[in-house]
Amino acid sequence: MAKKLDGVIAAHPVRRKQKVEIKDRQVVTLKDLRKAAKQTQKDLAAALGVGQDTISRLEKRSDMLLSTLQHYVECIGGKLELVATFPNRPPAIIERLAQEKPLQGKSGAGHGSARSDRNRN
Repeated sequence: MAKKLDGVIAAHPVRRKQKVEIKDRQVVTLKDLRKAAKQTQKDLAAALGVGQDTISRLEKRSDMLLSTLQHYVECIGGKLELVATFPNRPPAIIERLAQEKPLQGKSGAGHGSARSDRNRN
């Protein structure tokens, strides 16, 4: 079962909490986050419905979809926030990258069926 990161940190002695707080301001890896949540790659793989090897590869990647990163972080009890920083302005938390638009009329259906037709030939 997944543990909340805040709960894991709260259970540590004061000196350890200070180290974690300092590390909060540093760059950490996905592996660091997973270990702080006291989860193994196998635990996380089960929660995400993938194999352990997939988690290993994710933790080594330098680039991935935000949705993949969001699922990873949520499975270890966190919440992913995307923050944009600019000079002379306060940081802005980006809530969503794009609004989902429903498919309209034939354009959405036609695109999918054309792709299907190409694959059949």
